Amino acid sequence: IRSYSSPESEGQLLNSFVQYFGDSLGRKIKRMPLIEETVLPGDSLLTLPVVIIGNGPSGICLSYLLSGYRPYLSPEAIHPNPILHTKLEGARHLSIVDQDLEYLSEGLEGRSSNPVAVLFDTLLHPDADFGYDYPTVLHWKLEQHNYIPHLVLGKGPPGGAWHSMEGSMLTISFGDWMELPGLSFKEWAASKRRNIKSNRVMPEEIACYYKHYVNVMGLQKNFRDNVYITSVSRLYRGKDEEDRGQLHEDISTQQLEMEDGQKSLIKRNWEVRGYQRATDGSHVPFCLFAENVALATGTFDSPGRLQVEGEDFPFVLHSMSDFGAAISKGKLRGKADPVLIVGAGLTAADAVLCAYNNNIPVIHVFRRRVTDTSLIFQQLPKKLYPEYHKVYHMMCTQSHTMVSNLHSAYTSFPEHNVLSFKPEMKCVLQSASGLKKIVKFSVALVLIGSHPNLFFLKDQGHSIGHHSNQPITCKGNPIEIDPYTYECTKEANLFALGPLVGDNFVRFLKGGALGIARCLAIRQKKKHELIESGDGGGDGVP
Repeated sequence: IRSYSSPESEGQLLNSFVQYFGDSLGRKIKRMPLIEETVLPGDSLLTLPVVIIGNGPSGICLSYLLSGYRPYLSPEAIHPNPILHTKLEGARHLSIVDQDLEYLSEGLEGRSSNPVAVLFDTLLHPDADFGYDYPTVLHWKLEQHNYIPHLVLGKGPPGGAWHSMEGSMLTISFGDWMELPGLSFKEWAASKRRNIKSNRVMPEEIACYYKHYVNVMGLQKNFRDNVYITSVSRLYRGKDEEDRGQLHEDISTQQLEMEDGQKSLIKRNWEVRGYQRATDGSHVPFCLFAENVALATGTFDSPGRLQVEGEDFPFVLHSMSDFGAAISKGKLRGKADPVLIVGAGLTAADAVLCAYNNNIPVIHVFRRRVTDTSLIFQQLPKKLYPEYHKVYHMMCTQSHTMVSNLHSAYTSFPEHNVLSFKPEMKCVLQSASGLKKIVKFSVALVLIGSHPNLFFLKDQGHSIGHHSNQPITCKGNPIEIDPYTYECTKEANLFALGPLVGDNFVRFLKGGALGIARCLAIRQKKKHELIESGDGGGDGVP
C-alpha cells in the first residue's frame, strides 16, 4: 500500500469501511481503499454491489430502497385511478418493487417523460396535479433480507446541493412534494417546532429535512461525506475498445481462456477512484470496486455560460450565492449603476427579487419574447406564486421601449443577446433585429441554468446521452436510459436518475430509485441462485 497520507487519516478511512461491512471482511477491506497503480484488477479486492455517486434526494431515496424498505398498497387505500387500483389490488401481497412496473405505469400521464416516475408519483401523491391533497396509497415495511450493500458518496452532508442554495427564497415545489418516502415533511417540521407558514418552504428547511431523514431511517452507515470522485472506469474493456456496445451486449456470456486452462467470465466491474477530505484539510485517496454505479449527481455542478468576450471579468457572476454575498458585504450599496441580470428562469427571477428588495436597480436581459409560452412563469398559478408573477409583470410592462430612464428600479430587455462585457463595466447587447446597445452596470449576474459535471467519466459522459458526443444537459441531452430500469442504454451496469435523466423535481426523481431498486433486486436474486446452485460466484459482497 502506497503511503499517500498520514497513518491517522488513512486509518480513519479504513476503519469506516471495517465498521460498515463487519470485522469478518476487515482483511479484504484493508487492501482496498489505497492501492498501488500496479495492483492487478484480478486481485481479491472488495467489490461492492452498488456505489451511488451523489448524496442529494436522488441518492438518499435510492439508498432507502436498497436498504430493504419496501412499499405495499395500504389495506384501506383506494387509488382515485380505478384502472391502476385494479392492477394494484391484483398483487396486493407483493411490494411495488416486486411488480411489473411497465404494466403498472401503462396509460398513466404526468409531468415527467419517464413512466416509472409518473407511476411512483401518483402512488405517493395521487392526482396532485389536479390540486388534490389525497394521502399516499402506500405503506412501508423494512425487510432486512432485501438489503443490498452499497455506499453513497457525496461532497457535503446528505442533501446535496440543497445545502448551498440561496436560503432566502422559497422553493418552487410544495414542501410535501419535496419529501422522501416514509417521513412526512409536515410531521417532521411540526416535531422540530418549525413554523411553516405556507406550503412552499425555504431550501434550508429542505436541506435540514434530508439530513435528518438519513439519520432517522438508519441510512447513515451507507453514507460517506466530503468525498470527491476523480475517476469512474471499467476494469476490463476487451481488445476492441472502440466496439463498446458489442462488448456490453456479449459480456454476460463471453469467456476468456486463461493461461492455466481455466475459464473465467469477463468482469464488468467499475473502478471508482477519488479522495476523502479529512478534518485537517488533507486528502485521503481511495479506490473502490463496484458491480454497479448509480449517477445521482444532479445538475448544479457547472453554471451555464454565455461564452462571450469578457465573461471571465471578476464583476461577472454566475451564481445566486455570489450575488447574495456581494449584497451582504455591502459591495453594491450606494452604486449608481444597476445590476445586469441575464436569464429568464426562476433563478434569474429570484435575483431580480433579491435586488428589488434591496433597493438595487435592475437591467434584465433575456432572449425570449415575453409572450413565449415556454417561459416558466406561464406554467405557474398566480395565487401560488405571486412573487414570480410580479417579476413576470415587470418583464412585460417595464421594457426598455416603455421606460425612458435606464436608472429606474427595473428595466427589461426582451429578445436581446449579450455580445460582450467590457472592462469599464459596460455590456454590449444586440436585439433580435440586430440593433446594438451599450449599457453600464455595477455587477453582472448570468443565470442561464446549470449543467452536470461528469468529468470523472470517459469523455465526460458525452457518449451516454441521447445525442452522442454532446455534453449532458437536463433538458436538451439527458442520459439515455431504459425507461423501466434506469440503466444507461449505452453503458451496462451504469444507472442514472434525477435531473441527469430529465427529472428536475424531487417528486419525480423518486421513480428512478424505484426502477433501479427493482432491477438490482432481480439481478441480486439471480446471482444468489447461481451461487447456491454452484454455477456461479464472484468477489462481490453477498
